[in-house]
Amino acid sequence: MKKTNLMIFLMMMLVMAGAGCSSDETEMKAQSGGKVELTVSAAVSLQDALNDIKKSFEKENANVEVHYNFGASGALQQQISQGAPVDLFFSAAEDKFDKLIEEDLIEEKNGIDLVGNDLVLVVPKDSKKEIESLEDLTKADKISIGTPESVPAGQYAKQTLENMNLFKEIEDRLVYAKDVRQVLTYVETGNVDAGLVYKTDALNSSKVEIIAAAQGDLHDPIIYPVGMIHNLDHSKEAKLFYDYLQTEASMKIFEKYGFKNLK
Repeated sequence: MKKTNLMIFLMMMLVMAGAGCSSDETEMKAQSGGKVELTVSAAVSLQDALNDIKKSFEKENANVEVHYNFGASGALQQQISQGAPVDLFFSAAEDKFDKLIEEDLIEEKNGIDLVGNDLVLVVPKDSKKEIESLEDLTKADKISIGTPESVPAGQYAKQTLENMNLFKEIEDRLVYAKDVRQVLTYVETGNVDAGLVYKTDALNSSKVEIIAAAQGDLHDPIIYPVGMIHNLDHSKEAKLFYDYLQTEASMKIFEKYGFKNLK
């Protein structure tokens, strides 16, 4: 009986020791600096600039890995409202951003209007349509803009056309796109005669020609706010990236791609 009790005691000691080792091992892994992954939902028009910023940020912060979810700002805002696991939101429109503030998903103090953009009219490089101004859109058979309800660039485009009294005249020729990059692709491939896109997207395409810029008083200001989502698992790292987006190095990258510095 004593021998049996001794064996049971020894077995319990071995199990406890094993559990202790396992716990210590987990703690050591945590302390060894496993990478923290951040998810940033951002307007697709920011893609090129943000990819450059990601490279420089991760070089300086080896323990943080940034993952982007690019899309139309309206669609991204809805995803976050419905509980998508996101750390930061970088919108191409203030109203989509403000919606998350209203829902207490972003604190106003944790957001900033960072960059601005322009809306421009583009045509394919080899266009024969003789479109030389926004007024000439009446000569086009097909014109692409983003879906106004979910794509800020489409919203600005519709405002511009309405304020120029052109929207009703060309409405039946409009081809709606899921985001501003799709509008650009339609123009690049000649599937449409013209499109309204951000200047930053147009500048990075060798297949389109910028014909004109929409005057600022024809649409709402094109402002890109960025902010941190409430109740983060990685609030420290999210703040690190949020602050990094505002550094001089990051602002130079934004400016390189044609964005306006609003800081």
